Amino acid sequence: MRRRLLVAAGLVLTVAGVAAAAGAAYLYVWDRGHTDAISKGVSVAGIDVGGLHAPQARALLDDRLGAQLRRPVRLVTDRHEFMVRPANVGVRFDVARMVDDAVAASHTGGIVHRALRDLRGHRLNVAIPLRAGLSHDRLETVVDHVSSVLDRPAKNARVVAKPLAVGLKIIPERTGVAVKRPQLEQRLTHALLATAGARTIAVPTKPIHPRWTLRTLPRKYETFIVVSRETFTLRLYKRLKLVKTYPIAVGQAGLDTPAGLYDINDKQVDPSWHVPLSAWAGDLAGRVIPPGPDDPIKSRWMGFYDGAGIHGTDEDWSIGHAASHGCIRMHIWDVEDLYPRVPLHTPIYVG
Repeated sequence: MRRRLLVAAGLVLTVAGVAAAAGAAYLYVWDRGHTDAISKGVSVAGIDVGGLHAPQARALLDDRLGAQLRRPVRLVTDRHEFMVRPANVGVRFDVARMVDDAVAASHTGGIVHRALRDLRGHRLNVAIPLRAGLSHDRLETVVDHVSSVLDRPAKNARVVAKPLAVGLKIIPERTGVAVKRPQLEQRLTHALLATAGARTIAVPTKPIHPRWTLRTLPRKYETFIVVSRETFTLRLYKRLKLVKTYPIAVGQAGLDTPAGLYDINDKQVDPSWHVPLSAWAGDLAGRVIPPGPDDPIKSRWMGFYDGAGIHGTDEDWSIGHAASHGCIRMHIWDVEDLYPRVPLHTPIYVG
């Protein structure tokens, strides 16, 4: 009886050994066949690669990701369109590394655990992220180009003289625009490296507001003088509104009143005449003539450029003519009316 039990036990052990050896052999063969296999439930950059071997996964990813990541991105505005090609900004994606990560994730746990998981059809539910990048220097170059085309500086409202300097014309302001560079870089990077979706983005911009507008410009010009040498008139503006027009005399031929935009830089009541060192002054050149009958500068003086200025005259016949030595002459009552209305540094345009 004892002998029969020993024989039976030996047979059981033999069978168990054979089974173990067979199981070990199976696991060995299974493992050799799954060295580069990717478990079910593993995805790479949103693409399901479960059940594939590494070469198959690499081919699939290169095809699917390449089809998306090699497509150009379109930047659009109301009036412009730019095409950004991924190769121009150095877009690259590492398929080999992503597949290696997928294979490594599939080989977590021991061989028995992996074999049972495979036999039972269990899914890993592992998502391998996209490994891709681009050249930030090249991206900045693209954004520089877009900005150079789209950026437009703001223009202030401004004042110009009408033809013959018979009045003022106000040119309206213009709002500028600037590309929001950090936002564009961020949006463009996201679009270039997106594995799905549209490849069109709007260029983000912001308005650039001018300092001076039609509404605010009058504050800049509390007072403005416009002199027309053609019509022998001086116009006084307050907050860019015409308040008074005066008849004047201007410089004679060869001694013309200087044209241009200046400002009132000197004001005097009953000024002395500092005779210029000019040939026309004769023996008086360089002298100072005090107020009185010999002083041609009567009552008031408002200088604006290199000895030229606005003053009164008792030669009323000269008003309405080119008769002075370069200054602007006015009737005495007119220059006395104008003087308190004109602060220092008032702009004066002589046309």
